[in-house]
Order: sequence, then structure tokens, then C-alpha cells
Amino acid sequence: MRSTMRFIALGFAGVMLVACGHKDKDAPLAFVPADTPYVVANLQVLDDDTRKALLAQADAQLPSQLAQINAAADRMALKDPDGARLLRALSAEFNGKTVESFADGAGFNLKGYSALYGLGLAPVMRFELSDPKAFEGFVGRLETAYGKKLDVVNLGTQSYRKYVFTASGTEVILATVGKQAVAALLPADAAPAMLRQALGLDRPQKNLLDDGRLTTLAKAKGYQQWVVGDLDLTRALPLALGGKDPLLGAILKAHAEAESAKTGEPVANQLQTSPSCATDAARIAARVPSLSFGYIRLDAKHQDARFDVALADDISKAFAGLKVELPGLGRAGTAPFDLTLALPVAQLRTFWSAQADAVTAKPFTCPALNDLNDSFAKLGPAMQKAAIPPFGDMLGLRIALDTLVPGQNASLPSFSGRIVLGSNNPAGLLAMGQMMVPALAQLKPVSGGGPLPLPKDMTSILGQPAWIALGDKALALGIGAGEDAKLGDTLKDPTGDAGGMTRMHLSGAMYLNWLQLMEQKVDSLSAATAALSKSDEPSIDSDSADDATQAAANAARSKAQFAAMKAQAERVDSIDAEMHVDHDGMVFSTQTTLK
Repeated sequence: MRSTMRFIALGFAGVMLVACGHKDKDAPLAFVPADTPYVVANLQVLDDDTRKALLAQADAQLPSQLAQINAAADRMALKDPDGARLLRALSAEFNGKTVESFADGAGFNLKGYSALYGLGLAPVMRFELSDPKAFEGFVGRLETAYGKKLDVVNLGTQSYRKYVFTASGTEVILATVGKQAVAALLPADAAPAMLRQALGLDRPQKNLLDDGRLTTLAKAKGYQQWVVGDLDLTRALPLALGGKDPLLGAILKAHAEAESAKTGEPVANQLQTSPSCATDAARIAARVPSLSFGYIRLDAKHQDARFDVALADDISKAFAGLKVELPGLGRAGTAPFDLTLALPVAQLRTFWSAQADAVTAKPFTCPALNDLNDSFAKLGPAMQKAAIPPFGDMLGLRIALDTLVPGQNASLPSFSGRIVLGSNNPAGLLAMGQMMVPALAQLKPVSGGGPLPLPKDMTSILGQPAWIALGDKALALGIGAGEDAKLGDTLKDPTGDAGGMTRMHLSGAMYLNWLQLMEQKVDSLSAATAALSKSDEPSIDSDSADDATQAAANAARSKAQFAAMKAQAERVDSIDAEMHVDHDGMVFSTQTTLK
């Protein structure tokens, strides 16, 4: 089900490059309820060169996405063979095509308006068509590949096609409404009023176009208006837990009916929802009211995005003014892989202890949140243990890799780089290490002094030379030839600004190395599984033969996915990311530079 909607979103990726600069009464946002819990839409048109660049990226991602869709179809085949055939039919529409040629052949307007939003939790996608007849032809081809016609339903003078996912109690509907196409995932027994609103036959009393919510959000956060998304948790969480959302209710009912058939447990018993669930959901949402995202910069060579997580005032205040004295947190790293992560244990312990105390004093009463109560009950004692030195003095961690070479024949990869442990008491951290590893006892580094080589018996384990150095607020380890010369400057790198929490830098070449390493691990696991299967089954029966066939198919899909990912990584020059907390909440920023 989720894969189907993801696939549709991929196929319509170009459609999301739209213009919404004026208030058109038939623009997609005019059909979006102002109180929708989530929405992703476009408010400005991209120039042709940038659109072409993004379509090129979509083409690079396409093989991997298709492999995932086909894998989902394989998993679905036993329980829902019709649904599996439909997914394969969708996948086949892209055979030999680019995203742009697919869009042209299917009648999608790559310069049109579009929006993805929720009627409650039910996702609805509206996009403008350049050729409604071509879109009808596209749906007809899906039906031919699928093997049978989708059900056609008339709602007044409007017709739509639908496919029902029996196991989940949901249905996908497709329709051409004027010059727009509509795709939605609804309850299988959706009320006529919900269908009419999804199709746009009935307009919301207040719509998002007139409300201007996304425009205001983009201005406040600095998002460019090409793609802006907003998830309002104050609306979404009560729907998810309160038991009143039609889509979620249909899914839960289908699950309850299946469970009842197995165990005899009455469906009504399984569907009971405590009135406190909506209250508890609102309580949680008050702590994290919303998430939003948008592009800050988008052109042929750059894709810079920002993600915002709104937080309750007391959470923001706990970290917005905190300056973590961790070397490297104050500016972007330069190593091919450079990750700096603030972990100010003292402040984190104070904060999380207070959260645990609050939940312990007033537990959630919604049965669905019992596990959350248990987690907070365990969190309090865990935070007390975190005060024990040297952990209580920790400030954070930095890992800077200069080289990473995947091993051969399942051997471990080789690497060189530096590891920095930030601490308010780095000498105490070293002393703890010396107690655990007696060979380190002979080392007597001084703060600000030069790096000292590790004993030979330790470097023999590492297979290369290594050094240790001490700073005012950090202990650093360098591994590999030439790393000793870098330790001093590493310890002097700028510490974090107020609110700074994370920085990362990844070069395109290192990205490829990581993918190759991951592929090796997956291949090794597949080979080990295949070998174990053969050793456990001396005579090959039909079941083991089916298992072997499935394993081979999975391995082939995995290779195709990695090949597509590596082809995409070849286009990447660098990826940078940063996270900080300001007075509004957490801000994640990413910058991708393409070759």
C-alpha cells in the first residue's frame, strides 16, 4: 500500500515542479482543507535548466526505486496477488523510459500545479494534466498489464477507478477531474462525502490557498517556494490515536477482523479506544507541535534543504543557549567523512530526568502508550547512572576518516583518521582508559602537548601506527600514517556555537566507498545464508528449491539497487549537514553539491 503511493509519487516527481504564484480558484491548494494535518506543495516554478537537472537526478534514482517496487510486489504476491500484479504493472510503465518521457506519455504537466495532502490521515494527490486523454490511456495500459479492468464507479456525473486492498480495508482511487488527475488512498467503505471531497466535487469551507499557511511558513523559515511541506502533529497525532480517523479506522478494522477469524476475539473489543487517547496525543503534540521542510537553494549544481522540528518552549530553552566545547563543532569538517556529534551528558541528563519525572508523576492513560510509560520509567534510573564519571563528563564525539578502503574476501575495511572524545575531564577519561588497557599506562600526554605513539602491541592489533593527544576539553586518537601531524590542529578546531549539536561532511568519493562496503556486507550475508541453506538440506525438495529461487531473486534485486545507488553517488561532489537548536526548535540543514 505505502509502496504504491511512493511509486505514484516517484512517477509524478516532475509534476511537483510547479507555479502557484497567483490565486487560481482551481489550483490544487484550493482543494486542500485549511486544517489538513499534512501537505506538500509547490508555490513557484523552476527554471528550465534546473528542472532538467532534477529530472536527471530522478532518472538516476529510478532503477533503485523500481527495484524496491518490484521487491514489494514479490512480498505482496502470496497475500494479495492482485495487488502484486498492479504494482508490477506500474513498474512496467517505466520500462525504457525516463521520468520526463513517462510524464509526457501519461499526460502529466511537468510545469503544472500539484499538491499532496491529507483528508484526515488519508493521502490525496492532485496534479495538473497537459493531456487528460493521454492520462486515460496511461490508466488503460495499467489495466491491460494488470490483466483486468479496475472497477469504475460513478458518483453523480463524475466517474473514477478504484482498486480495493482487501487485507488492509483500503482502496486506491484514480480519476480525471477537469484538467487535473486525482489519486487517493481511502477507506474501502469511504463515505460519499469523503469521496466527493477527495475528488474535488465538494470544496472545503476554508482552503489552504486562501489561508496562505504554506506561504507564511516559507517566509518564516527561509524556504524557497519550489517545494514546501508541513506536518501538523497537533492535528495528526489526535487523529492517529483518537480512533476517529476514517482511514486508520478501516485499517484497524480489517486487522481486527483477521485477528477475530484466528482467535475468536470480537472485533468490537479490539476496536475500543479510550477517550484519554486523544488527550494524551494532544499532550505529546504540545511537546513537538510540527515538522516542516523546504529547499533553501536549488539549481543544477546545488540542492540545499532545511528541516524544522518545532519544540515546546522549555525544550528549546534547554539547548538553544548551550555552547558545547567540542572541537570541530564550530565549523564544517574537511575530512572525506567528518562527523561531529554533541553529547553534553550533564545537560542531557538534567533534561531527560525532568521528562521522566513528569511522565512518572502523570503517566499516559491511553493503552496504546503503555510502552511509552515503561520507557520513561526506565529512563530515570538510566539518567542517574549516566552521571558516573567519565560518562557524566562527556561533551561529544568526532570521527574524521581520511581513507576508507573496503576489505577483500569479507575482511575488515582499512581506514585512517582521527577520533575525538570531548570531555570536561579528558585526563580522567584517559585514566579510565589506562585502567582498562594497562599498556596505555606508560603514556603521559599533557594538555596542548604533542601526540604520543601508542605501544607497539596496540598498533600491531590496529595494523598501522596510532597516536594519542590531550587537549583542554578533548582526548584525540589518530590512526594511520601521517595522522599524528593532524592531531594538534584537530584539537584546536573551533568549538560549537550556541545551540550547535551536529556537523557532517561527506565527499562523493567517500560516499561511494561506504556504498561499496555496504554492498560487500549484504553480499557476504547472502552468501552465508545460501551456504547454510545448502548444508541444512541435503536433498533438494520443492520448498528448498523455492527458497533458493527467492534468495537468488533477492540477491539480484539487491545488486540492481546498489548499482543504481552508486550511479547516483557518482554525481555527488559533497554532502554537508548541520543541526542546531534555536528558540523555535531543531533545525536540520543539508547541502548537496553535484559535479
